[in-house]
Amino acid sequence: MQRKDFIKLLGLTNVTAQTMKLQALSTITSSFAASDKMPVLFTSHGNPMDIPLGLHANPFLTSLAQVGEKVRKEHEIKAILVVSAHWCTKGTLVNVSTAPETIYDYYGFPPEYYTQKYPAPGSPETAKEVTKLIPKVQQTKEWGLDHGAWPMLKHMFPKADVPVFEMSIDYYKPAQYHFDLAKQLRPLREKGILIIGSGAVVHNLQEAGKRFFNGNMNPYGWDIEFDQWIKQQLDKRDIQSIVHYEKQKLGMMAAPTPDHYVPLIYSLALMDENEIIEHTFEEMLPAFSNRGFRIG
Repeated sequence: MQRKDFIKLLGLTNVTAQTMKLQALSTITSSFAASDKMPVLFTSHGNPMDIPLGLHANPFLTSLAQVGEKVRKEHEIKAILVVSAHWCTKGTLVNVSTAPETIYDYYGFPPEYYTQKYPAPGSPETAKEVTKLIPKVQQTKEWGLDHGAWPMLKHMFPKADVPVFEMSIDYYKPAQYHFDLAKQLRPLREKGILIIGSGAVVHNLQEAGKRFFNGNMNPYGWDIEFDQWIKQQLDKRDIQSIVHYEKQKLGMMAAPTPDHYVPLIYSLALMDENEIIEHTFEEMLPAFSNRGFRIG
């Protein structure tokens, strides 16, 4: 709308005109709230051993920093929504805290692993937008930023100056349910919300532990095969095959529990037709993938 047309609206005097003016102003202010479409990210959050390390301590952490820097350079981020593998619930919840606490949801590490902080503010008003889009999502203040969120954000947005909130994963729902629910979040991309799925394409703790604790960092082979299969489906945009991963030969070996795989589904559900998928990082550890990508 041109400035002169806006001024004309302000000059309307009769009752009908006043109604028209309010409707027009509503349209205008809604457009002010919108922004260019935000990208969507999927990333591993690494493991607790990465937490005390500096931004460029290894290639994975360097890639997180680079992705964050690039998004921030290209877009004005109003808030960040993280779908974390480490917040699994019955039903879906969204955190509306004003100051989400740093949660240490891991055990048996040295003291310095429990002194790290990520003091980003929450975004309760933005979080409540989720419940407007999806009424079945319930609000809560009984959560914060867990190991699926703050260690990754600490490297991606180290100043902790962007508001952050999390949405939980209903552990008891099938993959298609998550895909269909996530699609309803697409309008947030138009409002300056950066949505990040934080999990792992391959995450089998039992098999990983057999090698990690023996100092063997070589992948098994099947883990590489499944990770590469995911990359191929992304490149082909065969999203439904990824959603129904349990039908694949190695699907249940790669993701014996759904918690770390489901954030991948959320990220893909937010993709519009013909959007670019950019592979941002690729690394395999035994039974664990650090693959990341960006949509848009």
